[in-house]
Order: sequence, then structure tokens, then C-alpha cells
Amino acid sequence: MPTWRRFFSVSLTRLSHLALLKEIFVTAPPESSRTAASAVPSSSASFAASPVSDVPDIPYLERGSRAYWRASIALLFAGYATFSLLYCVQPLLPSFSAAFDVTPAQSSLSLSLTTAALALAVFIAGFVSEGWSRHKLMTLSLTLSALLTIGVSISPNWHELLVLRTLEGLALGGVPAVAMAYLAEEVHPEGLGLAMGLYVGGTAIGGMAGRVITGVVADLFSWRMAIGTIGVLGILSMLAFRALLPPSRHFVPRRGLGFRHHRSALLKQFTRPGLPLLFLLGFVLMGSFVTLYNYLGYRLLAPPYQLSQTEIGAIFVVYLTGVVASPWSGRMADSFGRARVLIASLLLMAFGLALTLLHPLTAIAAGIACVTFGFFAGHSVASGWVGRLAGEAKGQAAALYLLAYYIGSSVVGSYGGHVWAGYGWSGVAVLVAALLATGLLAAMRLRAREQTAM
Repeated sequence: MPTWRRFFSVSLTRLSHLALLKEIFVTAPPESSRTAASAVPSSSASFAASPVSDVPDIPYLERGSRAYWRASIALLFAGYATFSLLYCVQPLLPSFSAAFDVTPAQSSLSLSLTTAALALAVFIAGFVSEGWSRHKLMTLSLTLSALLTIGVSISPNWHELLVLRTLEGLALGGVPAVAMAYLAEEVHPEGLGLAMGLYVGGTAIGGMAGRVITGVVADLFSWRMAIGTIGVLGILSMLAFRALLPPSRHFVPRRGLGFRHHRSALLKQFTRPGLPLLFLLGFVLMGSFVTLYNYLGYRLLAPPYQLSQTEIGAIFVVYLTGVVASPWSGRMADSFGRARVLIASLLLMAFGLALTLLHPLTAIAAGIACVTFGFFAGHSVASGWVGRLAGEAKGQAAALYLLAYYIGSSVVGSYGGHVWAGYGWSGVAVLVAALLATGLLAAMRLRAREQTAM
């Protein structure tokens, strides 16, 4: 059996074992187990700012209980589905350029429009979900997203594909908007850290699997078959999620909150010291990360590398470094301070970026691994810090962070295509370096504020 096939077979086997025997997921910004446990108190830290029941005798999901593991496994499937559906097109951008005769910048719209729509959907759904069933909203979101992905696989033209991908982004917003709230409301505080930490592993597996599976199937068959496969797997994941997730017991729907209430809560977040800098860091981290991944495929398909889609997809296995990076960053933040870990994460991303400028393929792969590790570590700390600084309006603060996060993916990820077309990989590296420098300035200001608060 060829090496890549043996590697892919083993990888899929391990992924399936993880999906069946472990537990994870909640689609929200990755948080370390320790950071999340402190950042999201069960009594108030609803992502959608939904109230937690005041009835004291309703039991929480205790770590180790059957219901706890059912919820964790259900959220694993939701995490896998969300991130695989979102990023499955990323390794196919060169294929879109060839199939539809579009430029790299135009091809990147298949991801940028989705993340832009997701940013808007998450922002709105975070408030709408206050009056909706958690279970039903996430199930509907996953179902529509998977069906739209199957529709993308049979799109007859480029513009229809973009419309469907945009609608998919809107549909996907239902999961990030409420998954974190579900955990914060239903899981006992002693088990919340583990649930949040495991979530990070779930999102990493989903992001990696979507890229790797798509690359292999596209090589063996076609890009249409690859996207269709991801859509079918998304449907199966939704069915598993729907069957496993325990019903909400602490969620109390709130209706009738008007625009003025939400506007006041949102504007207040920009007056809280440190929060705007964290919003900026969300933009920087995701914009840098997605831009590098978007155009890496174009570089490696071209001479002198001329790799296949499968070989490029194998490089995306480094996405699994996020499983290690997020809990590690939480422990380091507890020991050395959040700002220091943010600075170290951004410097590691800059080092990885420099490695990608070298010609050996091993150096490029190592560089992408460093960028990926730094991204997950920095994102975990930043997103957890938002919850600490937000005060009582954690839902609105998290919505603003996610808005900046996905706008970074959409805007910078798409603009990077014009830079790639004009200046090649060195131009993309300069663009990302400028973003990382901006992030370092923000992190150093947060460090100064952190020292002052000590």
C-alpha cells in the first residue's frame, strides 16, 4: 500500500476512535481547560448572555457521569461537523481557479464569504438564542449547513457556489452562538474546564479532517465528490449530535429584550479596559492564520514542489498541534500571565512565518506547525481573557470577539489573494508579518496593563 494511503487510513481510524470513545466540542473560540474554567462561571457565563436557572436542586452534568460524556461526545460531533464544513474548501482553492477560471483572490471568496456570513450570524444568533431552545437551534444549524454543502458540490457555476457558501456561513452561526452557553449552563464547574479543553481538540480534529479528507477524495475522484463527502459526513454527525445531547435543564428562555438593551450592552464593552485590544488580537490571529493556509496550496502546487492535493492535505495534519497548544497555553497563562503567553504565541507565529520563506519542504511544514501552534495558544488565551474582562455582559463581549475574529478571516484572507497574485509568497509573508507586528503591540499594551493591575 502506498505510504500516503497507509497514513490516511491510520489517521482516519484514529479519528473515528476519538469520535466514538472520547468526548468534545462546543463551537466557540478555543479555550484552555484551566482558562475556560475560570473565565466562564456556570452561573453567569452564557455565551448568549442567557440566564441560568436559579433553582438550586436541578443537578448539573457531573464529570464522569453518563450524561456528561453524552454531552461531550455530542459536542464532538458538532465540532467536527462545523469546522469540517467551514474549511473543507480551503485546500480546493486551486481547483476552483482551474474549474471556474477565477483568480486566487476570487477563489478565496468561497471561504471569505462564508466566514463573513458566519461572523454576522454568530453576532445575531448570540442574542436570538436567548429565546430559543439550545438543542433545536444547534440541530437546525448543523442540518442546514450540511445540506448546503451538498448543494455546493453540485453547483453548476461559480456565482451559485458563492451564494450557497454564503448561506452556509449564515447557517453555521447557530452552533458557535449557543454551544459555549450550553456547557456553561449545564456542566458542573468542576467539569467545565475539561469540557472546554476537550472542545479545542474537537475543533482541531474537525478543521484538520475537513482539509485532509477533502484533499484525498479530490485527488482520487474530484473536488465535487470531495465536498459532497464532507456534506454527507456532516449529516451523519448531526444525527449523532441530535441523539446524544442531553436536554437543557438550566436554560430559561428570555424574550422581549429590545434593541436598546442590546445596543447598550454592546457599547459598554468598548469602554472596558483591555477588551478592544483583545478584539483586535482576534482579528490579527485569525486573519494571519487563514491567509497563510489559503495560499499555501497555490505555492505547493506550483514548481518546484508540484505536490498533489493529498500531499498538501497531509501537511494540514499539523492542525492537530492545536490539541496540545490550547491546554498548554492555559497552564502557562496561569503561571506566567496571559499577556506573556500572548506575546510568546505571536513571536512563535512570526518565527514560523520566517521558516515558510525557506525553500526546503521540511522547513515550510515546520513553519506551518509553528504558526498553527502559536495561533491556537494565542487564541485560547485571548478568548478566555475576554470572559474575564467582560464583567456581567459576557455574551455580548464574546459576540464582539467572534465578530472581529471572523472578519479577520474574511477580509485579510480575501485580500491576501491580491497580494499573492502580485507579489507571490513573499508578499503574503509581508502582509502577515505586518498583522503580527500589530498584534505584538496590542499584546505589549495588555502586558503593561496586566503589570499595573498586579
